[in-house]
Amino acid sequence: MKIRVLTQIDFMFKKIIVAFVIVISFSGCLKNKEQKCTYDSCAYSAPASEIQAIQNYLTSHNITNAVQHCSGLFYVIDTLGTGDQPASCSLVTVNYVGSLVDGTVFDHGTDFTIGLNQVIAGWTNGVPLIKEGGKIHLYIPPSLGYGSQPYGSIPGNSILIFDIHLTTAY
Repeated sequence: MKIRVLTQIDFMFKKIIVAFVIVISFSGCLKNKEQKCTYDSCAYSAPASEIQAIQNYLTSHNITNAVQHCSGLFYVIDTLGTGDQPASCSLVTVNYVGSLVDGTVFDHGTDFTIGLNQVIAGWTNGVPLIKEGGKIHLYIPPSLGYGSQPYGSIPGNSILIFDIHLTTAY
């Protein structure tokens, strides 16, 4: 039985191979800034009954400045922001609070980073309406949120309200 003694060259070769594998692995994660996002935020619209439910909520809470998005989402921009504006497939960092129409907070996050193609359609459609530094309120119909199925502490068919501060768009 022959035992091979590893030399300094063998160690260096292994380090080069490992570094090469790491670079190749992460290069697939980098996004080309020129790459176009092909998501169509108006391709699907919430049913009229969900839109009406949000309009009823807004009226009952004297929210008169909400704008209806083509998807049925309603939003109020508090601050547009001045930095980069994300696309619907961008990676973003946000501070947010999510609540139900009865005021129950079901989620919140600080310095939360995620791809807008990895979240509910309400976020994918709404967050790109502002720029870095911007703040927006989203009123999301169930079909652009979690739909008819319960999700954690969120009952099925819930209108979702998010207060979002976009800190960074990548």
